[in-house]
Amino acid sequence: MEEFLDWVLEHPEIKTVSIYGLSTENLNRSKKELSKLWDIYKRELKKLQNSKKIKNNKVKINVMGEEDLWRSDVKHVAKSVMKATESYTRSVLNILIAYGGQNEILNAIKKIVKFGVKSIPPLRDSFINYLMINKPVDLIIRTGGQYRLSNFLLYQAAYAEIYFSNTLWPDFSRKEFEKILNWFWDQKRKFGK
Repeated sequence: MEEFLDWVLEHPEIKTVSIYGLSTENLNRSKKELSKLWDIYKRELKKLQNSKKIKNNKVKINVMGEEDLWRSDVKHVAKSVMKATESYTRSVLNILIAYGGQNEILNAIKKIVKFGVKSIPPLRDSFINYLMINKPVDLIIRTGGQYRLSNFLLYQAAYAEIYFSNTLWPDFSRKEFEKILNWFWDQKRKFGK
């Protein structure tokens, strides 16, 4: 992820990147595997909090997902890194942990029902504001030879271009990233028109 962030920062036109760290469905893995994953998230979030790269490039970090499902020490570090970067505005790195797109949509609907919406036109705006990520996604890169979204940013990806790579995430390279960006810039985006 650090290397990937370096590549992204070389492209000032890319303002926001969202990384799918752990889905809600992944929480069904063995306790041993989950414990190792939580350890990795804790360690890497601490590194981001103290990163000169993050500070120098003014990268705001958001860690999002079903917080009630996070291990408490990971929650503490996540809140700390978000607090440390909350004033940064040049770019945004969203890290989604214990996240599921369907749950995000259902939670937004629950909030709308709870707080109420008086008429249909503001419903869409209200709904978007209750999502964890309230901006549309332009490009999704799906690695590992899988041809599905796996419950990732379902609402936000409505008009996203999707690139399916056979490369596993640990082997993903700058060369492939640049190839995908060039592919993306060549797309004629229609947004349903």
